[in-house]
Amino acid sequence: MSQGALHQSQRRKTRAMRRTAFSIPLLLVVAMMGCRSSSTNQASPSQPATPPAPEITKAIAVLHPTKGHDVHGIVTFTRTPGGIRVVADVQNLEPGAHGFHIHEYGDCSADDGTSAGGHFNPTGMPHGGRHAEKRHVGDLGNITADASGRARAEFVDAHLSFEGTTSIIGRAVIIHARADDLKSQPSGAAGPRVACGVIGIAKP
Repeated sequence: MSQGALHQSQRRKTRAMRRTAFSIPLLLVVAMMGCRSSSTNQASPSQPATPPAPEITKAIAVLHPTKGHDVHGIVTFTRTPGGIRVVADVQNLEPGAHGFHIHEYGDCSADDGTSAGGHFNPTGMPHGGRHAEKRHVGDLGNITADASGRARAEFVDAHLSFEGTTSIIGRAVIIHARADDLKSQPSGAAGPRVACGVIGIAKP
């Protein structure tokens, strides 16, 4: 081999060694960055899950009179194992029985209470009494006032709920001027609405 060819061969070997020497640190840096990125991803906490809404245990409707009447009162609804316990205390009624219902809309803005809509009836049943096999969810029967105009009632109703399609939250309680006959469609011929109150979540 000539002297020139030998020098050229040595130069090629030197360049190859330099490239190898440069490549090894570069690969090490890339590998370390990958490990660091993987470690960072593993260490980053996942987004916390949204906590479930607390269970509703109690609701309340404060009754206000419609135009031309002075009826007022409070109706509470409390969850029990057998259904919703309803406790009503209403004053300034005419003595006797009065239709007592939950209506579809929580809107008492109309002077006559008609903004609350018809009886709450998500199951599409005919009107009936509280103990009827087929009834509106909102059919609570009658509430009876004594000689002083005060009416009190307490019972548990398994048709009512605080969740799902039969939830009464955001609906309205209506007291009527006359008794519900428990059979006339669609609302028992109970006459005008004398008080209205929206059902809202209450402090347990």
